[in-house]
Amino acid sequence: MKKIMLIPAFAMTFILGFTFKSITTKSNTRQQAIKKVTGIGGIFFKCKDPKKMREWYETHLGLNTNQYGAVFEWRQGADTTQKGFTQWSPFSDKTRYFEPSSKDFMINYRVDNIEGLIAELRKGGVVITDTIESVEYGKFVHIMDIEGNKIELWEPNDIEFEKLGEKIGAKTTK
Repeated sequence: MKKIMLIPAFAMTFILGFTFKSITTKSNTRQQAIKKVTGIGGIFFKCKDPKKMREWYETHLGLNTNQYGAVFEWRQGADTTQKGFTQWSPFSDKTRYFEPSSKDFMINYRVDNIEGLIAELRKGGVVITDTIESVEYGKFVHIMDIEGNKIELWEPNDIEFEKLGEKIGAKTTK
């Protein structure tokens, strides 16, 4: 009788152990799977006259510009049926948007899971300059690199970003 009871007990122990290992392995995998940068979301730079700069790039390099700069449209590598966008924007040389950096440029990186990434960056001692801001076309936050360059992180909502571009009549550069 004891042998008969031991077999189901061992089987149940094995099943519970396997289930526990599967659950803990999945949660560890999720923690390790936080993607960091997935692409360039934008390039921003200071100049004396943003309007003239946009016109020059449109005339000489063929960018489709609008009041914010230009948007490059491309297809996402993981799923080529999905569009992606990269913003190019000249800013006035008097802008304070790049502060606390004293540099004349700022790069915007596309990221997945901005909340998870910011938690990891905080643990790593990275300076986060503000809080995550959510808008229809994504989430944004700014950090500083080790040389004082301000970096914008963007978790994009490309569908809404494209709708916004259509709403303002902006054409993308392909």
